[in-house]
Amino acid sequence: MNQEPGAHIPVLLAEVIEALQPADGEIYVDGTFGAGGYSRALLEAARCTVYAIDRDPNVAVFADKLARAFPGRFFWLMGNFGDMCELLAARGVTQVDGIVLDIGVSSMQIDSAERGFSFRQDGPLDMRMDASGQTAADLVNHSSEEELADILYHYGEERQARQIARAIVKARLTAPITRTGELAALIRRIVKGSKKGIDPATRSFQAIRIKVNDELGELERALAASIPLLAPRGRLLAVTFHSLEDRIVKQFFQSRSGETRGESRHLPHFGVTQKTAAAPLPLFLLPRKKPVSAGEPEARLNARARSAKLRLAIRTEAAA
Repeated sequence: MNQEPGAHIPVLLAEVIEALQPADGEIYVDGTFGAGGYSRALLEAARCTVYAIDRDPNVAVFADKLARAFPGRFFWLMGNFGDMCELLAARGVTQVDGIVLDIGVSSMQIDSAERGFSFRQDGPLDMRMDASGQTAADLVNHSSEEELADILYHYGEERQARQIARAIVKARLTAPITRTGELAALIRRIVKGSKKGIDPATRSFQAIRIKVNDELGELERALAASIPLLAPRGRLLAVTFHSLEDRIVKQFFQSRSGETRGESRHLPHFGVTQKTAAAPLPLFLLPRKKPVSAGEPEARLNARARSAKLRLAIRTEAAA
């Protein structure tokens, strides 16, 4: 999460545009607008229309620039991408030709110390992508030790979750934890640095941020929303940055494409291993089984690209 060279460049940009195959007259959704890199590339690639969604009001300056550069072809919708069906319906749009989702926190948010996302810069312990709801400080200071341990373990895959939770509860007895630097220092006293140079606070900060913003829930709602929204042969792209996100996307694609082999009782079955006349038609086709990763040149220039995975699914004509 450093401020690396190329940090504001959209990850896997060329691969995203190639996979979406933008065409004149078509409509696309940039579900995670950020600084607008994907939106601009789509608008430049074809005479298409782009509806961009972002819950962060600070992206307005980038959206205004694109709206002026591409009048009548670019529209920013402020809100959660999990609500894309409702947001687009309010503009009279009920079907689109492509959706791209770049999951997680943007480099802009990390680079702004006052937003409280970064453990490398001291700032208020906030982490909200918008200005509503509980802050990271609220979560850290008011959750029970057991709740904190569960959050750190499940959303950050932090092996020392219980020790960190215990230390947080002990520290806040003296005074509330309100600064990112304070929380990061506490975590570093417990967790040793990795051989790869990953900061010990990385997993815990990830976990708290995901919980504060309900990021995995938003991802699941956005994936579900794509089913009725995409036109036949419409394309759904998801760029993820850690295993929790990628697992959700992978399982969604598999379960809606007839690829699931019954490995989870929570996923629907489409009769792949058992032939049954009642098996529903798959909602998506998967052109490739494995995700696309960044090439060495991009990974070298942009640290965020090193863990990025791009998955693609194409909507069938099956009823939602």
